Amino acid sequence: MLKVGLTGGIASGKSLVADLFAEAGASLVDTDLIAREVVAPGEPGLAAIVDQFGEEVIDARGQLDRRHMRTLIFSSQTRRRQLEALLHPLIRTRTLAAIDAASGPYVIVVVPLLAETGFAELVDRVLVVDCDEATQTQRLMARDAHSADEARRMIASQASRAERLALADDVIDNNGDTESTRQQVLRLHNAYLGLG
Repeated sequence: MLKVGLTGGIASGKSLVADLFAEAGASLVDTDLIAREVVAPGEPGLAAIVDQFGEEVIDARGQLDRRHMRTLIFSSQTRRRQLEALLHPLIRTRTLAAIDAASGPYVIVVVPLLAETGFAELVDRVLVVDCDEATQTQRLMARDAHSADEARRMIASQASRAERLALADDVIDNNGDTESTRQQVLRLHNAYLGLG
């Protein structure tokens, strides 16, 4: 089965594109969802995070305090690397199992940090959802109520736009409206059906 790694910078529109592929009939494996699963209460990932970062990363309900974690990891490269070292092996194992279980004509594997994590070796093609930094910044501010400075720091902490595009076999320009994005997805969907 054809495996397409879908990636893009934060707030580039990866979720929209993934949903459009799923509507078209592709199987979908979302590593963001898997990342949430591996840090659920009772999972070894959450215990490892508490061991590494302390109890203050747990909220009153006993769950990972994501906002606090984001603040920690976006303010320190070292802390971000520590978190990635704990979670990436767990995410990778579950992702491979989900790919093996996929039943569609091809599978879209959503990997926000594909350029940073070596996940490109797990897929046949890399699809980058691209938009300019100003659009990303506006979307982050609107979606998550971040300041412009926070949004820019988050964008800067990831692989650059040029680094992602250098890995791309395919690109969806998501600077426009949803209908423009949908048409690009449908063109690629038909191409992927021919490659699967």
